[in-house]
Amino acid sequence: MKKINLLIVMMFVAFLSQAQVKHRFDNAMLEFKKIDQQKHTPKGGILFIGSSSFTFWKALENTFASYQPINRGFGGSTLAEVIHYADDILYPYQPRQVVIYCGENDIAEGNSPEITVERFKILFNLTRKHLPNALISFVSMKPSVARENLMPQFSYANQLIERFMAAQPNTSYINVYDAMLQENKMPLTDIFIADNLHMNAKGYDIWTKIITPYLLKNN
Repeated sequence: MKKINLLIVMMFVAFLSQAQVKHRFDNAMLEFKKIDQQKHTPKGGILFIGSSSFTFWKALENTFASYQPINRGFGGSTLAEVIHYADDILYPYQPRQVVIYCGENDIAEGNSPEITVERFKILFNLTRKHLPNALISFVSMKPSVARENLMPQFSYANQLIERFMAAQPNTSYINVYDAMLQENKMPLTDIFIADNLHMNAKGYDIWTKIITPYLLKNN
């Protein structure tokens, strides 16, 4: 009965995910394809996918140059949209590792942590199906000044995803959340650009130090 209920939930979440996709990132996908043609993007690298925290990380590919990184974050995206564009930004690269940062926008749009986590599980299972040997890493949803009111929901969703990942083989959960807090558990105020949502160089320095040990070296 539990399996049937879970299947129903997953089908419902999948329906919601597709229903909410507006194809607003079709142009971004075309740009990625142009980049791939110009650079002949190799297979077997480390693929970074997700929302604007990766998009705004302009130095990502230089920062992790020795790891053969591919940054395919597209700004403002939800897990539903990453799922929708998986054929464009996930499967073709045959990466040895997939690093995911997404979910924050799902919650900001009014979706519950539970629905957001179910969406993540769909993305996870699709990734595992098509890339069975890839290490799958999830970077925790971050706190920010602009979204202080959503921090309890981010934290709860992070906990659920961390628990899920711990039960799966060949995965890692990367906690950037705690390092972005002051002693009073509010977000650091000097690590964001003017919108108080996206990070500046100081914020990305924090991420670099935390994420680097989780990256698979290129053998």
